[in-house]
Amino acid sequence: MNIFGIGIDVVEVERIASSMDEFGDRFANRIFTSSERDYCERQKRPEIHYAARFAAKEAVAKAFGTGIGEDLSWLDMEVRRRESGEPEIHLTGAGAKFAKKNKIGQIKVSLTHAQHYAAANAIVLAD
Repeated sequence: MNIFGIGIDVVEVERIASSMDEFGDRFANRIFTSSERDYCERQKRPEIHYAARFAAKEAVAKAFGTGIGEDLSWLDMEVRRRESGEPEIHLTGAGAKFAKKNKIGQIKVSLTHAQHYAAANAIVLAD
């Protein structure tokens, strides 16, 4: 496999918390899948986990080289956790079509968060 692209993003947790407060479900439903929302809401500080997932989606969009738009929407990406706790990206819709067209085989993602910031990086591998 070859590296198709890499991406990184850093998000201020307060920015995501403010958007959640101001726009509520409208914001959350536009950016996060129901599974992601369920996961985040079960956590002690949901805003940190939302911010990390937001950063992961931005990092993947950068690694794809598409940004968020026609080839990859917010809801085409879902951050999941494997049994080991390792995060993984599941693609659907236009994102899955783009990945297939470009022979993308793996997306490696790493998330981190602290009190004020969340960050993620992504490496996209293709055949």
